[in-house]
Amino acid sequence: MRIEPQIDGVVARSAHPYGCEAAIKQQIEYVKRAPQITQGPKRVLILGASSGFGLAARIALTFGGAKADTIGVSFERGPSEKGTGSAGWYNNIFFKAQAQKEGRTAINIVGDAFAQETREQVIEAIETYFDGEVDLIIYSLATGMRPIPGKPGEFWRSVIKPYGQPITGASLDLQHDRWIETTLEPASDEEAEHTIKVMGGEDWQSWVDALINTESIAEGCKTIAFSYIGPEVTHPIYLDGTLGRAKIDLHQTSHALNLEMANFNGSAYATVCKALVTKASVFIPALSPYLLALYKVMKAEQCHETCIEQMQRLFSTKLYGQAKVDVDGERLIRIDELELAPHIQQKVNALLSEMNGDNFKQLGDYEGYKDEFLKLNGFGFESVDYTQEIDLADLKKLRP
Repeated sequence: MRIEPQIDGVVARSAHPYGCEAAIKQQIEYVKRAPQITQGPKRVLILGASSGFGLAARIALTFGGAKADTIGVSFERGPSEKGTGSAGWYNNIFFKAQAQKEGRTAINIVGDAFAQETREQVIEAIETYFDGEVDLIIYSLATGMRPIPGKPGEFWRSVIKPYGQPITGASLDLQHDRWIETTLEPASDEEAEHTIKVMGGEDWQSWVDALINTESIAEGCKTIAFSYIGPEVTHPIYLDGTLGRAKIDLHQTSHALNLEMANFNGSAYATVCKALVTKASVFIPALSPYLLALYKVMKAEQCHETCIEQMQRLFSTKLYGQAKVDVDGERLIRIDELELAPHIQQKVNALLSEMNGDNFKQLGDYEGYKDEFLKLNGFGFESVDYTQEIDLADLKKLRP
């Protein structure tokens, strides 16, 4: 069969395995030539390792100077009669292949990170491959629901909504290349609480506590989780909405975990990243026009960064190789400072004030936005022959 992009609104229904391989190789090539990570961790656990910031962190730490061994946890699906499987499935496979070529240990655990059996698998893997201890724990789970402990079949479900009053903004239909005006009703108290349960810091804390209880924390171990704050123009849907409240909970959790990690001369940080096209961000109404404007401006100013560039800079200039970790007044690691620079935001706001459904492709970087989305799923790489016929049986032989 020939694998082509299949998009349903903002959901990719297909992934190209060899495009995913090309994406992995491209990111590896970048971190090898970038400023290197020094004094980095050697044994890293990444929860949510198959895409986005989690995958980029794994690549940076393995190939960008630290020469780390990694255990990656992700919930992905392989090929079947129903389809080609998810991009993350192939990212796991081809990352591992490249890591092993360079003599690095790369263990993939495909399973639900919220499940007790997955935790047991992780702890066993740490004991088997890492002499029982990890030097860095990265929490990068992005999901819309979380099982309620002790209540089989019941879930907390997150929502992307404002507080207090409705807001109207635009979202992008990538399937039909359309701008769609959307009005979001305010969240109920229950929806807000559920979103904090799913996207806040409770599960991060639970994972770290489990690793402490099993004596899996090495001396000097650090843990980080990823967050976003954004400029004032995005606050109604993000910082002041359900997502922002959940991220504030995540920030507070980092302070609590920092006290726990101090017992091991370690530390915990929430890391604030820039706005990027990810599998999660395309679902956030009203954020898409901002991304179109931001990409246009930052590329023109030659300061645009993708996930891999953000992660390489995080580990080489903020978290490792420095006399102390670079944080702001709220103990947050900020790698969003280029996005939030006043001259960048001034130009972004000027573009947004003119952008609408008729001109968004001309004024914003819609081409770059969609190209980045397609590349998340293995499409749009010049080195890949997309006319190639691929045998599903061959895909099924590839294992993470």
